[in-house]
Order: sequence, then structure tokens, then C-alpha cells
Amino acid sequence: MTSELQCTWCGAAVGAEDGYRLREPAVARRAVFCRLEHVVPWAMQGRRWEAGEIAEPVYTGDDLARCAHCDAALDDTRVMLVRHRGEHRVPDAFCSVEHAAEWAKAGGRWRS
Repeated sequence: MTSELQCTWCGAAVGAEDGYRLREPAVARRAVFCRLEHVVPWAMQGRRWEAGEIAEPVYTGDDLARCAHCDAALDDTRVMLVRHRGEHRVPDAFCSVEHAAEWAKAGGRWRS
């Protein structure tokens, strides 16, 4: 059985091995996006969250203790954005949804 979700912004199908998962662990809410740029209008035009956690594998790469946008130290209220690409999971952490959206607007990890 395949786990297919819908993009929180546009409603397109998002496979388990694709897309982006945004979660706010402190309040157990989440959103799913088929494309990184969908985080921007979602954040600007009224966020619609789903209740619950998104199960993620333990990440052993970069330290996620600092905001990927402003480099501020993070606490338990952080927001996590995880790119699903096949079996790989690429996480980034932010101090707010606004910073996640600004980071996405600037091109995410590929910004200049």
C-alpha cells in the first residue's frame, strides 16, 4: 500500500518519497507541499495546518540547532522543513514559519 498525501497548498498528490513536509513539533501540526515554492503563498495567505506529527528518521547530518534563514539559535518552538527525495530526507530548521517562507522564496538551499 502506497502512502500518498495531498499538497496543503494546491491539492496535488504528493508521494511518500517526494515533496516537502513542514512540521511544528511543539504543537504537533504539519503541512505537506509538492514544491518548495508552495510554502510561500501558504504562509502568506492563511496557513492551513493538519494536526499530528510527521514521522521522520533520525537525522545524523548537519546540526539543526540554528535557523537556516537567520542563523539564530533554536529552541523547542522551531519549525522543521524536510525534503523527501527518494529514500533521502534533507531537513532544515527555522525559528518561524515566516523564516521558512523567506528561505523558500530566496531559493532554499540553492539560493545565491
